[in-house]
Amino acid sequence: MKEITKIVVLGGGNAMPKAVLEGLKKYPVKITAISAMLDSGGFAGKERELFKTKVAFGDIRRAALALSEAPKEKKELFSHRFENGVILANAYCTSISLAFDAKELPSALKEDLNIPDNREVLPVTLDNATLCAQLENGQTIRGETNIDVPKHDGNIKIKKVFLEPEAKAYQPVLRAIQEADVIIMGPGDLYSSLAQILLVKGISEAIRKSYARKVYICNLMTKHGETDNFSVLDFTFEMERYLGQEFNNVIFNKRKPSPLRIANYKKNHSELLELVKFSEILDIDKFIGGDILTDRGAIVHDSDKLSKIILNLCPKPLF
Repeated sequence: MKEITKIVVLGGGNAMPKAVLEGLKKYPVKITAISAMLDSGGFAGKERELFKTKVAFGDIRRAALALSEAPKEKKELFSHRFENGVILANAYCTSISLAFDAKELPSALKEDLNIPDNREVLPVTLDNATLCAQLENGQTIRGETNIDVPKHDGNIKIKKVFLEPEAKAYQPVLRAIQEADVIIMGPGDLYSSLAQILLVKGISEAIRKSYARKVYICNLMTKHGETDNFSVLDFTFEMERYLGQEFNNVIFNKRKPSPLRIANYKKNHSELLELVKFSEILDIDKFIGGDILTDRGAIVHDSDKLSKIILNLCPKPLF
């Protein structure tokens, strides 16, 4: 019997679950999703402050729903937002954290959302920390939400991001990274999502020590206040700076949708600026460019196209 291929996916927000998890779960692989936990915006920030839960549950909820085999009605229930802004699943996670321990959350989500045995969702940390950004003018911005949607002058570049105080990795995450065959990062906000994960103590070190193939999925569009004018190389160099090591592969989009499609998408996403630029001199052994967009509608990754690329990078044959 062949040993199942183990894929670890790190990220947060909506991008990673939809772009990667929903595609990979169709294949006979072991998937471990490692979620960012330091969101500070909206109800996530309020619940951390009000209930002293230390971490936020929005990202782990999204990853769990992406891997879930629960009926549609149950998924919709877990995504239901009440009039006061509370999302039912966030309240559910909060109740577990308060009544028991946040360490119980992965097993509770697995059981209640019908997540199969070959899939799991883990929090990157259970420690209370704040994501901070130092700008090139010396100003310090505190809070993931203030980096994600800048209230400061977004034209001033971010020099570095850091956690205050230090946050330690959730131990099962380190074991998953150690056992992985492939480690995927992204897509997602460079600083407020991905770098946040790499700043958790133990994560970057574990990835660097791992013998897994390390893959970064580059964003499709640049974002005001974080990645203005970034190219594929800019995204890659910055991610590698926080990882402390080069990726084996970088997957990026080469398809240019119509100007009308871009304009329609930006109507509801004014923070997005332009398609990420790429250079023809990229190392083709490392950089894998292609059409990874959905065929119509929003400017988002096609999960099926991405999955085929990822599975072709796996060191073990799947079938």
